[in-house]
This record gives sequence, C-alpha cells and structure tokens, in this order.
Amino acid sequence: MNVLLTGGAGYIGSHIAVELLDSGHSVIIADDFSNSSPDIPNHITEITGKLLTVCKLDTTDKAGVDKLFYENKPDAVIHLAGFKAVGESVSKPLLYYRNNLDCTLTILEAMEKHRVGKLIFSSSATVYGIPERLPYTEDMKPGVCTNPYGSTKQMIERIITDTALSGWLSAVTLRYFNPVGAHRSGLIGESPRGTPSNLMPLITQIATGKLSELRIYGNDYPTSDGTCVRDYIHVVDLAKGHVKALEYCAKHPGIEVFNLGTGHGISVLELIEVYERVNNVSIPYVMSPRRPGDLPVSFADSTKAEKLLGWKTELTIEDMCRDSFIAAIKSY
Repeated sequence: MNVLLTGGAGYIGSHIAVELLDSGHSVIIADDFSNSSPDIPNHITEITGKLLTVCKLDTTDKAGVDKLFYENKPDAVIHLAGFKAVGESVSKPLLYYRNNLDCTLTILEAMEKHRVGKLIFSSSATVYGIPERLPYTEDMKPGVCTNPYGSTKQMIERIITDTALSGWLSAVTLRYFNPVGAHRSGLIGESPRGTPSNLMPLITQIATGKLSELRIYGNDYPTSDGTCVRDYIHVVDLAKGHVKALEYCAKHPGIEVFNLGTGHGISVLELIEVYERVNNVSIPYVMSPRRPGDLPVSFADSTKAEKLLGWKTELTIEDMCRDSFIAAIKSY
C-alpha cells in the first residue's frame, strides 16, 4: 500500500516509516518539522535502502492537504500529527484543542473527498484517565483526563468512531503506553528540543552529560519502591504494531481499538538501575514531592492485539535502555 504518514518525521513516525518500508509498503511523510529534523527522512532511507516521498506540510492546511492527496494518491493514512507535550497543553489548552482537532478533521475530510477509507490513529493510554482497575483493557470506559492533550485524544477517538460508523471508513485506534528506545542503528531516536519532560530522554541526557541529575517526583506511592510504575514499550515494537494494524484494517471494516504495551510495569528506580547496568553509567538523582496528576501505576493488557493482530512485544527493557543510549551518543 501507499501509506500517508502524518507527523512521519517525528520520534514514533520515523520508526513506523522504517517498518512500513521494510514490509514492502510505500511511504509518504507529511510533516512541518516543527518538532523534528529535516534530516530524518535521509536517515530512514539510509536504514532501509529505500526512498520515500516527503511533503513539508502543516496538516491543518486544508488546501495543502488536498493537494497532497491529489498528487500522491495514498491508499491508507497513519495519523500521528499533532502537539504532544502534556505540560504545555495545560498552559496552552486552546492551542492544543485547535491544532490537534483541526489537523484530524482536515485529514478525515481529505480522506472522504479522495475516497481513502483506511486509517490508523495514534492514540494514548491517557484516554483511560484514572483507572477503574489494572491492567488497562480496551473495554474500559475512557475516564476524566488530567490534561488537555489527553482530552484531545479522547475527542479524536470519538470523531473517528462516529466517522467509521457512518460507513465509508475502516479505522484502528492504537493506544500507546510509554514508547522508549531507538532503532538499533542509532540513526533515529528520541531527540526532544529543550529539556525533555519524559523519563527516558531525561535519563539519557544525564548519561551523556547534558544534564546533571534526575529529579524523581514522589517516592511514597503504593508501589514496590515508592516510585511510579509505567509500562515501557520499545518504539520498534510499537512501530511493528502499526504495520499489523494496517494489515488488519485492510481486511476488517468498522472501528477497532488496541492497547500497545508490554503488560508489565517498571518503576522509576528499576528503570534507572537497568539503564546504569546495561550502559555502565551513573544516573544521579534527587527525590522531590509528587506532581499533581501522576498515577501510581499504569500498565496495559495487550492480549487483544496479540489475538487479533498477531502482535506482541519482542524487545526487553534492557534493549530499550541500550538503544536509547546508543542513539543519544550518535546524535551528540
């Protein structure tokens, strides 16, 4: 298939592009490069040995998106474009609602106009809000989100569901847990601009000397060591899940939702220990009070994805830590 990948030069999108190309698909990347490097498509080609189409485009630009569909004729869309910083969404809610909803509506309208009926949507475990039970399963009702970023994901899921129920669209929504790691080549990985907000890139910047110490928010949670527990998934495993979802979407009409996670939680202190051990580095840290809105524990039940998509994770927490470090060294 000829696949349009919105936000395809970003951290997750670039890894999806690699897996799509390696699986025999053609790739069109649409990205405005506001949170990614224009060099990324060249790295994707270096990894795969295959060319791809790149369109510098803001996906809220209706005329530009229409032109992209007319000229490139995609068979399916994997939609990742949108703002994603949780903290920024709290301070700039209108920016997030306007951008994330607009770009999705613009893409869906173009898909309907150009008769492109297959969509994979990049969603998030944040849609579950405060869990009614653990692990998270896809049949749980979405809860109250603690930030506008998560709320936009909930709203977009509703828009896609209603559109799929109207009859012309087949869609798969993928709820990510905590993507980390990098491609084993080290050519693509997570390179946030400014000080990162997520744990793994913070640890990596300390390991490479860019930051001096890690601040851990809370050591009094009801967990094995008092620190928060999360389900970390290797970004390559996550990317492979999109290829499986695309294959499923091509054969099944309607709408389906899948969790993408390992099914196992790792605490902050456990992640630090693994990172130090596999990379032979030291990660200094200090304890601070809890942050508002942080959940003690979050992890997925991904048995539905294994059963229906034939997908499950293969890479370990050691792989995630090692690959993150290698990619960071190469980028510096």
